[in-house]
Amino acid sequence: MDLVTLDDIRVAAADIAPTVLRTPLLRAPWDGGLWLKPESLQPVGSFKLRGATHAVARLDGAGRGRGVVTHSSGNHGQALAYAARAAGVPCTVVVPEGAPEVKIARMRAFGATVLLVPPVQRLAEAQRIVAEAGAVLVPPFDDRRIIAGQGTVGTEIVDDLPDVDVVLVPVGGGGLASGVATALRALRPSTAVIGVEPELAADARESLAAGRVVPWDVELTYRTCADGLRTNLSELTLAHLRDRLDGIVTVTEEEIRAAAGLLIRDARLVVEPSGAVATAARLFRSGELPAGRTVAVVTGGNVDPALLADLVTAS
Repeated sequence: MDLVTLDDIRVAAADIAPTVLRTPLLRAPWDGGLWLKPESLQPVGSFKLRGATHAVARLDGAGRGRGVVTHSSGNHGQALAYAARAAGVPCTVVVPEGAPEVKIARMRAFGATVLLVPPVQRLAEAQRIVAEAGAVLVPPFDDRRIIAGQGTVGTEIVDDLPDVDVVLVPVGGGGLASGVATALRALRPSTAVIGVEPELAADARESLAAGRVVPWDVELTYRTCADGLRTNLSELTLAHLRDRLDGIVTVTEEEIRAAAGLLIRDARLVVEPSGAVATAARLFRSGELPAGRTVAVVTGGNVDPALLADLVTAS
C-alpha cells in the first residue's frame, strides 16, 4: 500500500500555511513534563482544518467547479466547509443523526449544505452525491491528502520541542495518528507515538491486535461521549498505524471527562471530550506509557454548551 511520506507532509504544510493556524505548544500547569498542542484554537475549532485545506488545495479545475462532499459527525464537516468557502468551492456535508447541534450549526454558517441521515447511511449518501452530481469525495480520514495534512501537527511538534520523547494522539478514524506517526518516524524515530481511544470505542486497539480492520457497530461506539472518535479505522489508516504507531491505550468515560474538566479549568482551553483523551492517558495511564517529555494533542473544542458546563465541574 502506498503510504504517506514526509515529503507529502511538507507539500501539505505549504498548501495550508495561508489558512491554518500554526498552534503553539503550551506547558501544562499541573505537569512539568507535559506540553499541550491546542488544535482547539484553529478557526474551525479542530485539527481537521489541516487535512481539509490540503485536500481542497489539491483539486483540479473541474473538481473545484463540481464541488466537494464528505460525511462527518461535525469537525471534518466544519473544516471542509471552511476550506471550501475560502476557495470558492461548493460543499455538501452528510451528517449522522445525533451529531452535536453546535457542530451542525457551524457547518451551515460556513456555507455548507447539510444532510442529516442515520449513522449507518452516512457513507452511502455521500457516495450517492458523488455519483449523481459529480462532486469530489473528501473523506474524513481515509485519504492520503487528509493524512498528509494532519501530519503537519507532527512536524510542528518536532520544530517546537526537538527533544520530545512521547506524543499522545487521539484515534478515531486514524488519519491524525497516521500523519503524526509518519512525521515523527521520519524526523525523530526515537520518539514514541502512542494512540489513545475511549474504552467504549476501542476498535483501533482491536484492529491493531488482529492485524486487520475490526469494525465496531455504531450501537457500541455511540456509547462514548467522545463523539469525534466513534469512527472505525480504514485499510489505509490501519496500514499506517501498523507500520508507524508505537502503541495504543484506552481511557474510560470518567477519565475523559475529568481530563476535559482539568483542561478547561487549569489550561484555560475550551475542549470537547474527544480532544481530552490524550491528556487523560497522561493523567490516568502513565504506567502504560513511556517516560519523558510528552506532548498531548488537544484535537478540538467544538463542544455543546450544556456539555461544557458539565465538564467544567468534572474531576
